[in-house]
Amino acid sequence: MDDKVLRKDLIELLKGGQAHATLEEVLNDLKPELCNKRPQQGTRSVYEELEHMRLAQEDILRYTLDPAWKSLEWPDGFWPPDTDKITEKILSNAVSQYFKDLDELIVLVENQKFDLTALIPHGEGHTYLREILLVADHNAYHLGKIVRTLSQLGE
Repeated sequence: MDDKVLRKDLIELLKGGQAHATLEEVLNDLKPELCNKRPQQGTRSVYEELEHMRLAQEDILRYTLDPAWKSLEWPDGFWPPDTDKITEKILSNAVSQYFKDLDELIVLVENQKFDLTALIPHGEGHTYLREILLVADHNAYHLGKIVRTLSQLGE
């Protein structure tokens, strides 16, 4: 089966921007002082959503590739600890690691020798394709929450 179209579409889905803004576009002019603001009780800050995306994406990627990977404790391990100050360095590190892992996932999708529909040997009946779609779905959902938070903050 020639799956070049599938791989191309998966990469576009992972990068975003087809039906909504990309993470790069959303974060492009983000003021660091807005990163930790919550527009209302019960919502998460932009940084919390971004760091959650990063942690979940890393977990899914490592689970997919490494049978020895141990996931963080759910749900607390997948959210950053409360902090009053998010510096540009903290934000930059989170963004950098997010895109490093995303790039690694894209390289995996681009590898024609890699059967996307194969079962992950240690994957509890899951396929590689399922995990790739899970990352794309999860990232799109939380990107939408970031956009909503920024809108509520007047940005």
